Order: sequence, then structure tokens, then C-alpha cells
Amino acid sequence: MSEARVIIGLSAVIVAITEDAPYVVVTKDGGDAAGLPFGPFDPAGDRTLELSLRGWVKEQTGFNIGYAEQLYTFGDRGREMPIAESAGSERVISISYLALTPSRAVLDRAAARWRSWYDFFPWEDWRGGRPGVIDEIIAPRLKDWAQATKDAESVSQRRARVRLAFALDGAVWNEERSLERYELLYEAGLAPEAERDRARFDGKPAVTMQSEAGLGEPMASDHRRILATAIGRLRAKIKYRPVVFELAPAQFTLLHLQRVVEAIAGLELHKQNFRRLLDRTGLVEGTGQVDTSAGGRPAELFRARLDTLNERPVGGVHVPAPRGE
Repeated sequence: MSEARVIIGLSAVIVAITEDAPYVVVTKDGGDAAGLPFGPFDPAGDRTLELSLRGWVKEQTGFNIGYAEQLYTFGDRGREMPIAESAGSERVISISYLALTPSRAVLDRAAARWRSWYDFFPWEDWRGGRPGVIDEIIAPRLKDWAQATKDAESVSQRRARVRLAFALDGAVWNEERSLERYELLYEAGLAPEAERDRARFDGKPAVTMQSEAGLGEPMASDHRRILATAIGRLRAKIKYRPVVFELAPAQFTLLHLQRVVEAIAGLELHKQNFRRLLDRTGLVEGTGQVDTSAGGRPAELFRARLDTLNERPVGGVHVPAPRGE
């Protein structure tokens, strides 16, 4: 029996936020599905994982990333894609990173694009209320999937997972469970990556991925799972660490900062509660300047209090969850 050669790959979830949407960099190199920036790690030539990541991200996108942290390691057989199409015996272990940037840098590579992460996960955006796709498509299909197993205990377990993940039957929506929701759709066969991966695992020809309306665009390899992991990580982290300032310009209005948090969380926030929270934490201070670019009444410009951020541990931004119904 031949042994698979293990290759270490590095993937990057590069995030920039506008008031309208959270954006990530995706690339296409002749494939049908978008993928995250991805490249191999050379143990002999690359001094560190992060330096390697920064080097080929620059090559693939044309800009340098700033803040970056290691996200997770992925390597399920059948869900990864060989780095070289001819290298079918390769086993790819992907170490993923989350990188944050305060603006959408110009991408000077033809294959690189900024895309809203809600293009891939439309059910995650609750800013306009509960997404209709949950009750119209996802819930009925997942309930059928839960009933399809023969074991009564398994049916009960599946139904409980579906209820909590998608806030059904009075359960509270938890925006941090983005990975759990995608994995449920994958397990139930609603994510087209599942069919592709079964074919790949069985050594069959690759299938063309097509997603139902409302269920989001599929991605190359296991990159939609990696992106779902990054979404959950960032949504959790803005609550206990002030990383939101890595995604904001040096000077900002409080409304802009609120919109950035809302875009990440996929939830609307109460304006006055948000501002009272900022006052209590002491994370921002006025600059004495105003923003007149939007017209109407000028808004005061603020900045992060770097002395506060550097001198002591500080928390993040509280994000209240909506009820499921």
C-alpha cells in the first residue's frame, strides 16, 4: 500500500469591513469556485509559518497583510484539495490564519477579489431581520434530514442540533455558531461541497458544484469551512478583545464604528446602548474634529485610546442576540 505524502499548506482569511458588509479576499485560478488565498509551506526554505504566509499572500493579492493570528488546522481526508492536480496521493494539512485590515486594499492580481462573506453564508446576516431562507428552505430540509435516521435517539439529537444552531422553536440565535451551522448543512447534503467531497474520497471524477438559491456560493477545497470558522472566531473575539479597531480607520464616527460591529456580527445594535458601552469601557476618545463628508449635521470624529489598549487588558463590544422568532 502506497503512503500518502503529507504537505503543509497555509490558508488566509483576510477581512476588511465597510459599513455595508464584511469582505474577504478570494482568488480564482481557473477553477469554478472561489477560494481563499492558499499556498504551500516549505519547511526547508521558509523560516516561519507566518513569514511564509505573508510572502505568498503578497504574491497572490498584491498587498501586505497587517494583523494576523493562527486560526485552526484542517486536514480531513476527502475535504482538502491536492495542491497539484496530478498529486492525488498527497495529504494536505492546512493551517489557517485570520488577518485583519482597516480597508479594502487595491488587489492588483487578476484572480483576486474582495467578496462579502454573506455571499457564501446568507443565513448569517440578521441585520434586516431573520433571514427568510432559514424558515423557507433550511429548517424544512434539516428537519427532514433529522427524521431520516432510524434510531430514535439520533433523531432527537439531530433535532436538538438543528433547533439550537438555527434558532428554531423559540431558541435564541447565537451568531458565533457559524461553523456549526455550515457543518450541519454539509452533513445533511445541503452544501454542494459534500457531494464533491464524497466523489473525491471515492476516487470518482469531480462534480460541478451548484448551490440552491439562498444557500450561498460553494467554495474550493474546504475553504467555506475555514471561512465559517473565521467568522465565528471574529464574532466571539470582538466581545472580549478590542480587535474591532484593527478593522476601523485611525479616525471614525461612532456610527461608523457601530456599523462595523453590526457588519461583523450580522446583527443590528441599539445606538444609545452601544455608545453607553463605549463610554464605560473608555476605549475611544474624541479628536476635537468633525466629519462633514456625509452632508447634514457634522459628526464628531473619535479614535481608539491607544494608552488604554496598551496599558491594561480591556474587553470588547457586547453584542446582544435576537430571539429565534
